Amino acid sequence: MTVETFRPEITEAMKAYDRYIICIGKTPDEFEVSLLSMIKKAIKAYETRGAELRHGIALDKQITVILSQNDGPRPMCGIYFNLHSPYQKQVLPKTVKPLVEPERG
Repeated sequence: MTVETFRPEITEAMKAYDRYIICIGKTPDEFEVSLLSMIKKAIKAYETRGAELRHGIALDKQITVILSQNDGPRPMCGIYFNLHSPYQKQVLPKTVKPLVEPERG
């Protein structure tokens, strides 16, 4: 199994990235290099997984690749974009309590 095994999925992910994803951090070429690297890592994880496990997963901040065992000769390949917005409201960690000023009576 090689990266080329998943060429149809790579092609679709590249089209989606080019059409729908706005990412200041990665150009389409940089995205492709990162995607190919993630697929290689997922293949390695899939091929070295334990007997009771069914998946090989690789991820970074922008991409998650999952190879999943099925009844066919080749695993299913899922490529997901980990989307976020720089404008999203930041939430406090659960260990931090907001500062509340006492009411003046």
